[in-house]
Amino acid sequence: MNVSDLTLLELRQRLATAGLCFGCGSFRIRLRTPVASLTPLLHDLYAHYPVYSEPGIDDYRVKLDWASWLRRWIRPVVRFTADGPAPFTDVPVSRALPTLEWGTNWCIATRAHHVLMLHAAVVERNGRGLILPALPGHGKSTLCAALTHSHWRLFSDEFGLVRPEDTMLIPIPRLISLKNQSIEVIRAFAPSAHLGPSFHGTHKGTVAHVRPPFDSIVRMSEPAKPGWIIFPRWQAGAPLTLEPIPKDRAFMLLATNAFNYEVLGKLAFQSVAAIVQNCNSYSLIYSNLTQAVQAIDELSQNAHD
Repeated sequence: MNVSDLTLLELRQRLATAGLCFGCGSFRIRLRTPVASLTPLLHDLYAHYPVYSEPGIDDYRVKLDWASWLRRWIRPVVRFTADGPAPFTDVPVSRALPTLEWGTNWCIATRAHHVLMLHAAVVERNGRGLILPALPGHGKSTLCAALTHSHWRLFSDEFGLVRPEDTMLIPIPRLISLKNQSIEVIRAFAPSAHLGPSFHGTHKGTVAHVRPPFDSIVRMSEPAKPGWIIFPRWQAGAPLTLEPIPKDRAFMLLATNAFNYEVLGKLAFQSVAAIVQNCNSYSLIYSNLTQAVQAIDELSQNAHD
């Protein structure tokens, strides 16, 4: 059963009682919320995720609740928690979904230390993964969304999860979060992309979410071997450049983009070294999204040939 197989009433009842238990990659997440306005959004954007009814161990138990009973009726405010104190300040109910997405990312980033976590988007084609590490504002999620709708399989726009024992990339196809101008860029580039509503006035500006394609969720148990590393950077008006990076520099750049490099220590060092040794690395500067996707397609095709 998937989320879309539930009626809106069934979904709302689950969310308000025992919680909606759903799978995302190798993680089992249980979400509880009495906030009724979230139900149609989750029914739409979480449509393809599998729902678990059988007993099992939840990796993350998250809750989005009213900050207080009074604030439910007067300027309603909600609070995100995850088996402990709230990690964020309370937010207006109109920003509930972005807060839920950021909160779930926070859970993974602070607790999933059985894997190496790279701050990178990851997509896959022909069994090989493309790792896109980047700082915020460099166009990582925008490029990821474009590739996802150009015959690449979505792993994540936020987390490059690496199994330390064999450096395989693990899918975690969550919603792709787009910000500000990127929203209309993706609407124009990929009219078939399924975007949710825009949320204004967040701490990151205007935010909208792209629903992962059905195939990416159906195949979310299929890992991939790292194939390429590209460090992207969007720069207004810049001509496209795609240039190789020496392996020593690629190692430093990739290691500094890991959330838990210091936590894993030697395992992280070995994993990053193995990935860099077995992948060609490049820097990509672009202003035109179509040109960037074409350049990446050509690179992957040449390597495949």
